[in-house]
Amino acid sequence: MLTILNHCYLRVIATAITYFRCVYTRKSMTEYDPRLVAPACLYLASKVEESTVQARLLVFYIKKMCGSDDKYRFEIKDILEMEMKLLEALDYYLVVYHPYRPLLQLLQDAGITDLTQFAWGLVNDTYKMDLILIYPPYMIALACIYIASVLKDKDTTSWFEELRVDMNIVKNISMEILDFYDTYKIDPQRGLQEDKIIPVMNKLPSKA
Repeated sequence: MLTILNHCYLRVIATAITYFRCVYTRKSMTEYDPRLVAPACLYLASKVEESTVQARLLVFYIKKMCGSDDKYRFEIKDILEMEMKLLEALDYYLVVYHPYRPLLQLLQDAGITDLTQFAWGLVNDTYKMDLILIYPPYMIALACIYIASVLKDKDTTSWFEELRVDMNIVKNISMEILDFYDTYKIDPQRGLQEDKIIPVMNKLPSKA
């Protein structure tokens, strides 16, 4: 599976995750088996993002990953059939906008491109939540920049003021991200001590 993923663009994976989350806002996991929906979403996303992954390779690597005891019972035809069901569940709306491009543009505009790697990692982690289904991508990007600037002691106050965006929304998204890190004891800096997350959260106001 890792071999396939290494040849997929990050955008394909992000789109697949978005499809997956969107489908389960409309369908239940008892109706659509996530073990089939997940590879079908990846297959569909790879086609939409013009970086097609063959269904037979998906099945091959999933079965290889599961071992030789036939834990994965789905075949190529099952993925192709689920693809059709996904199209219906998504109302054939397949275009997904992600925070990555606005993130790079905004970091450059703010003159803090040295935060790119850290902020990019924050954006990656937002796909573990439902934020992409709720907020515009550029607002998610701004929230990640906000968190990164607070953690790295970068003063971006005047820059945010010039943007004239709703800072309540930016800070609410930031709180949701930090709440996620705090709940699952994940270190957003991969090296930051866990007890530093709370002081950072204290710098942000309560949700509006």
